[in-house]
Amino acid sequence: MPNPSPLSNESLGPSNPEAERDRGRLRRSVKRPVQFLSFWGAIALPFIHLPLLTQGLGDPHVTLTFLALLAINVLALYVGHGYNR
Repeated sequence: MPNPSPLSNESLGPSNPEAERDRGRLRRSVKRPVQFLSFWGAIALPFIHLPLLTQGLGDPHVTLTFLALLAINVLALYVGHGYNR
């Protein structure tokens, strides 16, 4: 006799193919604009880095801003790399 699980799966219910299709359509409809914004953001962000670099990174706030922008740029490159293929 198998041990009953302390957690019930009754709330999960059977999968609904229509709901799965709707989620797939939603993902596709959101993916393209997100990739577009990320792609062009990755292109534009280095122009914001230039004034920070010319000002110098001696101030901790400027350094932190530069590193945050750099991290955002790397994330934008990753998300937007598949745009317009």
